[in-house]
Amino acid sequence: MVATDKSSKSGVSFTEQEALQFHQQGRPGKLEINPTKPMATQRDLSLAYSPGVAVPVKAIAEDPTRAFDYTTRGNLVAVISNGSAILGLGNLGALASKPVMEGKAVLFKRFADVDSIDLEVDTQNVDEFVNSVRYLGPSFGGINLEDIKAPDCFIIEQRLREIMDIPVFHDDQHGTAIIAAAGLINAFHLTGRDIKDVRIVCNGAGAAGIACIELVKAMGVPHENVLLCDTKGVIYQGREEGMNQWKSAHAVETDARSLYDALKGADVFLGVSVKGALTEDMVRVMAPNPIIFAMANPDPEITPEEVAAIRDDAIMATGRSDYPNQVNNVLGFPYIFRGALDVLATTINDEMKVACAEALAKLAREEVPDEVAAAYRGNRPKFGPEYIIPVPFDPRLISTVPPAVAQAAMDSGVARRPIVDMDAYRNQLSARRDPVAGTLQRIFSKVRQSPKRVVFAEGEEEPMIRAAASFVGQGLGKAILIGRDDEVREAAKEAGVDIDRPGIEILNARLSNRNMDYAEFLYARLQRAGYLYRDCQRLVNNDRNYWGAIMVARGDADAMVTGITRNYSVVLDTVRNCIDAKPGHRVIGVSLALSRGRTVLVADTAVIDMPTSEELADIAEEAAHVARRLGYEPRVAMLAYSTFGHPPGERSERVQEAVKILDRRRVDFEYDGEMGADVALNPDKMAAYPFCRLTGPANVLVMPAFHSASISTKMLQELGGSTVIGPLLVGLDKPVQILTIGAKDSDIVNMAAIAAYNVT
Repeated sequence: MVATDKSSKSGVSFTEQEALQFHQQGRPGKLEINPTKPMATQRDLSLAYSPGVAVPVKAIAEDPTRAFDYTTRGNLVAVISNGSAILGLGNLGALASKPVMEGKAVLFKRFADVDSIDLEVDTQNVDEFVNSVRYLGPSFGGINLEDIKAPDCFIIEQRLREIMDIPVFHDDQHGTAIIAAAGLINAFHLTGRDIKDVRIVCNGAGAAGIACIELVKAMGVPHENVLLCDTKGVIYQGREEGMNQWKSAHAVETDARSLYDALKGADVFLGVSVKGALTEDMVRVMAPNPIIFAMANPDPEITPEEVAAIRDDAIMATGRSDYPNQVNNVLGFPYIFRGALDVLATTINDEMKVACAEALAKLAREEVPDEVAAAYRGNRPKFGPEYIIPVPFDPRLISTVPPAVAQAAMDSGVARRPIVDMDAYRNQLSARRDPVAGTLQRIFSKVRQSPKRVVFAEGEEEPMIRAAASFVGQGLGKAILIGRDDEVREAAKEAGVDIDRPGIEILNARLSNRNMDYAEFLYARLQRAGYLYRDCQRLVNNDRNYWGAIMVARGDADAMVTGITRNYSVVLDTVRNCIDAKPGHRVIGVSLALSRGRTVLVADTAVIDMPTSEELADIAEEAAHVARRLGYEPRVAMLAYSTFGHPPGERSERVQEAVKILDRRRVDFEYDGEMGADVALNPDKMAAYPFCRLTGPANVLVMPAFHSASISTKMLQELGGSTVIGPLLVGLDKPVQILTIGAKDSDIVNMAAIAAYNVT
């Protein structure tokens, strides 16, 4: 396959080869299934299967609702398609739709911790499709229909909703409608319009268009105030050409026959059609302060720039993330299902859709706190014409939208298990946030605001080349590949990566005009450490890590990432020969352990072998600083094998002394110790020590020694199912991040972004 450049609506570029590599590397695809119960012993197996499994089987037979207690059903959604309308690609069949459906399942998990499995039904006969799905009800808590052509999607959803007792939701219809409705609520608020008086024109009479006007009518817009248009013009009473029962339901008495006629004096344009459908002349004849939602993808019916050239009073939204007010379905479906599942709803009705829209609209009107501002590109968003819809990475969505949906389900009588304590429910939802994605998204967003020049030192290695291309393609900055030009290009060609793109530079140290300057810089630093000038010249010529580190030290680059071909300690020595510690800081390694909805920083995992009490106190301060830089308020636990003096020992005494040193320094963060890891992380065990100064479970763990820190984080990663990022090298005067040998390109990109962000 030819490696051509692609661009998504987010503006992120990639090649076909990179997209294929992403889906193929490791385990093919984007999903796997893991057990949630131990399966280590014969007793475990007996409980999980025969004979223990007979007990919940009998319980469910007696009371079917117990399936939600004893099985995965209550948190499991099926994403189902026949591939008849895949994204913007058309009818490519069921099998071709599988990557998209897997992706949808991943979004369910990423944004709302909803488990999901994709099912591709190989038929385009409506009756066959319905009969294939209707009997799957006992397996799932909800059905998300996806990428099914109109009008089949209307028939399928309606029939399945009638015969199934779980939510059936066609996201291509209702997702767009709900997010658009949220934006309309706020646009009406800003322009002082009453929903009962607005005139709306919708261009596009497919699944999304009809769902949009049905929802705005459910919210209070009068039937006669909505004009629906298709490729034939206005859908009016008496029209016969190109009609069906779904269009006919929205026909009105009107003299308007064209889209231009319909838009004369109209307050709102909803576009779910094609690029260019809305012209400048049409915009001119709309009412004052027009509301224009041009939602065609990947290119809107009209761009914000085109509208701004003729009117300065319009409020605009599109389906693109590179413009303000993105109408993105991911703001809706994960959270709608989250709320519906949590009350065991039998359906997703209009009341729940409206509640979702109103919750999203209200969230956009709230003041944006620091934690949320980090998720946005540019300046802190503020409610107004360019901020009427939250963005998908707003961490408040998970605790805002599902409660509103759940409450609407309870109020409308479709909830089988009402939520008693809504405040407790909101707290539970906050704990479901994906900590990996949240932390990295804040970093990536900040870096995009101020892109950096990052050295990819091992530039002849294929993973480094792929990572450099991805780094540039994601708009994070410029990449400098250190290596021989022909070797780098040959490796890039074999990898199918185009490096002849703006933002990627290949640099050969031997051929650079900075060679002598760099050798003199290194000699000045190492001449009293036993190095001759020729030694420094050889290192500059032959060692890519020396060259890259000196580039960063001299300000010729902003940051560096390396380490996939050499041991961490070897690279660290190289870097420290070129870059000093930042004044007032200590160089340490901090790892981020992300597991089960929580993020914990572990230090020192890379530098100081057996720290003294003074060094432990320094490590605690440095790690707390990093925690705050990453957006967390530090609660530091000074760990040991003992807890508050029991059992006693010499090594615990060092930790106790470190706590006293922090007391004398009067640091401005929570800390205590010595304590075991179980006490630090488990609030029930911490409760046995009421004098403990931590107000909650620790999120920064200071280990008593480098070896215990390194061993524990590696065990967490390999045995505990945790994601460990790092060690992050902090405390240097210039940012450098060192990877582990054999790191994947995605890990390299993450560490390059962290280097550019500079966690110190």
